[in-house]
Amino acid sequence: MTQKFIGADLVANPEQILRLQAAARGDQPADLAIRGGRVLALHSREILERDVLIVGQHIAAVTPPGRLEATAEIDASDQFVAPTFIDVHLHIEYTMLTPGELARLVVPKGTTTVLADPNCLANVVGTRGADAMASTATPMRIFQQISHKIPRVPDLELGGAVMPEEDVLDRLSAVNVATLGESNPFDLDISAARKAHTAIAAGRRLTGHTARIADEPLWAYLAGGVSDDHNAFNTAEVIDRLRLGVMITVMSGSMNDNVPLVFEDVDAVAGGFDYMSFCADDRHVEDLRDEGHIDHHVRSAIAQGVPAIEAYRMASLNATQYYRLDHLLGSITPSRLADVMILDDLDDVRPSLVIVGGEVAGRDGEATFANPDTMPDWVRNTVHLPGDFGPDLFRVEADAAPDEVAVVRAMEMYDGYFKRAIEAELPVVDGSVVPDPSIDIAKITVVDRHHGTDTRATGFVRGFGLTRGALGITSNCENQNLVVVGTSDEDLAHATRTLEQIGGGYVCVADGEVLASVPLPLGGIMSDQPWEQVYDESIAANQAAASLGCEIASPYMILAFVGLAGVPDYGLTEKGLIDTMTQSFIPVLLCCRCPQHVHTG
Repeated sequence: MTQKFIGADLVANPEQILRLQAAARGDQPADLAIRGGRVLALHSREILERDVLIVGQHIAAVTPPGRLEATAEIDASDQFVAPTFIDVHLHIEYTMLTPGELARLVVPKGTTTVLADPNCLANVVGTRGADAMASTATPMRIFQQISHKIPRVPDLELGGAVMPEEDVLDRLSAVNVATLGESNPFDLDISAARKAHTAIAAGRRLTGHTARIADEPLWAYLAGGVSDDHNAFNTAEVIDRLRLGVMITVMSGSMNDNVPLVFEDVDAVAGGFDYMSFCADDRHVEDLRDEGHIDHHVRSAIAQGVPAIEAYRMASLNATQYYRLDHLLGSITPSRLADVMILDDLDDVRPSLVIVGGEVAGRDGEATFANPDTMPDWVRNTVHLPGDFGPDLFRVEADAAPDEVAVVRAMEMYDGYFKRAIEAELPVVDGSVVPDPSIDIAKITVVDRHHGTDTRATGFVRGFGLTRGALGITSNCENQNLVVVGTSDEDLAHATRTLEQIGGGYVCVADGEVLASVPLPLGGIMSDQPWEQVYDESIAANQAAASLGCEIASPYMILAFVGLAGVPDYGLTEKGLIDTMTQSFIPVLLCCRCPQHVHTG
């Protein structure tokens, strides 16, 4: 394994260095000067009136106004000049967009670099899926968080593919790989240790999530080299992790907005501002368009009382210093890449101009570039079901007397995507347990959609609010299997078949009718259409779900996380119901008895 420094291919070459130096000395004009703006000097926490001189892709000098010449000029008088933003942990696939379409949407908002974990597509088609997500021909820069383990929990779930350990190890020294991807806090075996050793030896960070773990389990997880966390949900967790040297990655996704939680007591966490950055993790196209990307995080943090200069540091310099990219990105300083934006208002965070590598990439919220990317044909046609997948396959058998009900263990959603268990009494009809919309209990099934088998597991869930119909997806986190939730076996079967027909995606059905769909034919998780069309389809799908009584935000995203086997407290995979804290299977059906009308947590 040849050692390569992160981003080595983006460093100025010797000839470029000489050009930068010549412009900085005044011996020749720079290519571009941004004149008279109020430049955020993030290292010194100052805002200074300065000119920014750019040669090629890099910054040559930052000088008092009027000192050096340039061939072209941009007048930034009375405006702010800041480094562009970095999302330090993103699953691009959960935006439903290809990397190039994501770039068209978020680069004009100021995000020009993402650290992306491609585990979603890798779970469908393996290592080549990770490689397909590694770059884009658009101005957006992608550094990978190479997926830690595919499938994530092989004893508890079926994925579509395997990413061998040697593939992970081989990629950890690639110039476009910034970290080892997030690992399961309970996955502490020798393979995980080998990956940790290789990553650290190659100068790469280990990304993690520590949701709802503390003390010995947390200490053991961190002892394996993990040093950042995007699942701190309150002030106490933030302080606890900062004391342990953990970088706090403040996450705002489609299910959870942790910014107000992390900064609920700004003074209490202010000592750790230098060790905080931002990520979206899992954020749908409609939220990116309507609320924003990292610009949303910055606005929200400032609104919570975080000083603007600190919020901009979190979105740029802090991130690059921690991930060892600050020789390239994160500040408006000499020799760094000229990834710069101009804003009228620091608090409003709406760039009027975005420059990437010295070239204009966004103007007044619109991309100035097209998306030339294409995805390989082998990411299509990935939903495989047997021919006879009908309503009978969704039955939950129960041997109940005529006057008895079934007592089941159902999952209940809380805090966005955590799941606790409740006991619920449900009717038994013709030997099968049926859901009860009157107490918000729906039936949920996870289906293996990768191998053409009828492998599936069915359980029950509270929190979707469905009064009729069904919702379905082909993007169960982590294994990207098919998940349907609904009030009848017929609707569940219809949703399943519709997902197969459209090549994967999201669907909403009721009474034999398809109310809305979002086709995602690329791996069953991404669209091949422009982001504007995907946005319209996703909005329509959310509205259709609401018409069935489901008024929760991002119902399809939440449905994807019901099956997550690595996040407390319970999960459902195609193999069965899981206690995620013990990493073991538990029964859905507890007993049959005369009704007591008790529903307990």
